[in-house]
Amino acid sequence: MIKSLLRAALPILLTSTLVRPAVAQVRPGLPPAPQPAVPNDSVQVNLELLPDSLATAPASIDSSKLVWLRTPPELRDLVGDRIGCFETAMPHAFNNHVMAFVRLFTERQRGYTQRVLERENLYFPLFEKYLAKYNLPADLKYLAVVESALIPTAKSRVGATGLWQFMGPTANDLRLRRDDWVDERMNPEKATEAACKHLRYLYGVFHDWEMVLAAYNWGAGNMQRVVRRTGKKTYWEVHPNLPAETRNYVPTFTAIMYAMKYAKEHQLHSPTLRYQYAEAMDTLNLGGRPFDLTRLARACGYTDSMALARLNPELRKPWLPAGYRPYVVQFPAATRPTLAAVDRETLFDYCRPLAELPAMLPLRSVVLNGVEPFPTRDKAVAATTFTSAQPRYRRLRHTVKRGETVASVAEQYTVSTAQVRRWNELGRSNSLASRKQLVVFVPLAAQDGAPAPVASTTVAVARTKPSGTIRQPKPTPEPEAEDTTAEPAFKQPTVHKTASSRPVRRPAPEAPAADDSVPSTYVVRSGDFLEKVARTHGLTIAQLKAWNNLKGETVQPGQKLNLKAMNEATAELASATREVAAQRPAAHPVSKSKSTLPPPQMHLVQPGDTLYNISRRYQGLTVEKLRELNNLESDEVKPGQKLIVRS
Repeated sequence: MIKSLLRAALPILLTSTLVRPAVAQVRPGLPPAPQPAVPNDSVQVNLELLPDSLATAPASIDSSKLVWLRTPPELRDLVGDRIGCFETAMPHAFNNHVMAFVRLFTERQRGYTQRVLERENLYFPLFEKYLAKYNLPADLKYLAVVESALIPTAKSRVGATGLWQFMGPTANDLRLRRDDWVDERMNPEKATEAACKHLRYLYGVFHDWEMVLAAYNWGAGNMQRVVRRTGKKTYWEVHPNLPAETRNYVPTFTAIMYAMKYAKEHQLHSPTLRYQYAEAMDTLNLGGRPFDLTRLARACGYTDSMALARLNPELRKPWLPAGYRPYVVQFPAATRPTLAAVDRETLFDYCRPLAELPAMLPLRSVVLNGVEPFPTRDKAVAATTFTSAQPRYRRLRHTVKRGETVASVAEQYTVSTAQVRRWNELGRSNSLASRKQLVVFVPLAAQDGAPAPVASTTVAVARTKPSGTIRQPKPTPEPEAEDTTAEPAFKQPTVHKTASSRPVRRPAPEAPAADDSVPSTYVVRSGDFLEKVARTHGLTIAQLKAWNNLKGETVQPGQKLNLKAMNEATAELASATREVAAQRPAAHPVSKSKSTLPPPQMHLVQPGDTLYNISRRYQGLTVEKLRELNNLESDEVKPGQKLIVRS
């Protein structure tokens, strides 16, 4: 019986032994592509992401060495030749780690790769646009596939969000706004530009793209510490010293780049895939109005109420409350004619949320026995409104002169040095820099229950009572409502009232009149630039350029800049001149010919001006006449120089 069984099994064993080497030489067949699931009416994407990141996948599947041994030699050589022919600045080394991921994305996780190919045409043109803008390799677009599988709302277990998987601190450094309503990490355009800036910074640190990719995953500080500890500077040299996820990160990138470049050769494309393409978009500025995105989708004619939510992935909720910062909603430009049938206000009324949106509860102060509640801004305003009999304080600006100290300024305004330091955030040093602007508070006396005028420098006495007896009030200092942080502790000067109806005036604390306002002109010194001058005097660069007719932002030492609008300065000068002329007696008659002569017209030389350019700006003016009017011996002029252009 046993002999008969051996005779029957012997041909089968011989056949299997001879056929096995032949089968090993044949390229293994690819498994059939799974049918894609039909998307439903929601923003959820039917895609099962691998745990946290693609870089962690092979650790739970197979060892890279085991996959390498199981891979036929012909397939290894074919993949190695294709990767070696990549014309890119990105890393494309081929080894057993890369081969393990190539087989993962082309054989075992074909459905995952096909879902990525469906969104390739939607996001890759945007990535290529910003990569070219920042002069980065175009193949960095595959990094978003490794991070998020091209899902803008993807979020990892550790909190990384968006196409490029930014953490919160990194998003703050890159100026990506995050609040309860909007997360700009999920905005494809803003997040892509932020990623380009971050990658450019990392390349400036490591100067090696493999190290840049590892630092993007693990952090620049961690990679620098590994480099300092090991003394090695390339990725494959420090590869054994990296954590498991970072060790798999660069091989994952190379395998994804290969799988998407050779998707056709691996039969990854299929007619059943639902490919997505970019379309022309239009915008609608909400201007702080309450808005429901699902209502706008209905107005555009969409059956899917969340169709517009996929076009605005940075919105955390499909609606925005009233009073939110100006936000711009994107919708397809093809639906513009449908919305143009009604006016703008009707559209906003229709898109108003049906239910009342939740609002933040007002802060409620806890009252403790024996403890007064901390005064809020509203309470401070109410207190200053209903207790107008108490003195108020005026904020003055003091320009430090040469030789002045904190003690001398405090003595000048009858305050303590601690108050001056607290109001101006000064250190313990008693010295002050010349021309430094300080803030001090000066009390204003009350008259008839109303605060005295701001421009007044005297303290008037209130009206007397009919009986002729006057009680001296006991003033209590109170900080001004517009600056609740300052707590001036001035001593109110005693005012002796008389029965006379004439007010008695007494001098207030001395305050330089010139220090109460910004000077009208400023002479540029060595080392100054336009932004510094504007910041010092509380102005903007646009104001300085407009008031001084500046085309650029360069200024020259000695150049005089106007710190007020020319029309304001001229009006003040004219009014002051008229007042002085009205008070001065006419002692000597002025000849009619002299009084009717107009003042000469002046021109302030700007950087880049020449006599020829100046002469062309004024009709009838020539270079020879300019030399004659200004007694010039050459054609050289300097910025800031004043020239007579018409006498």
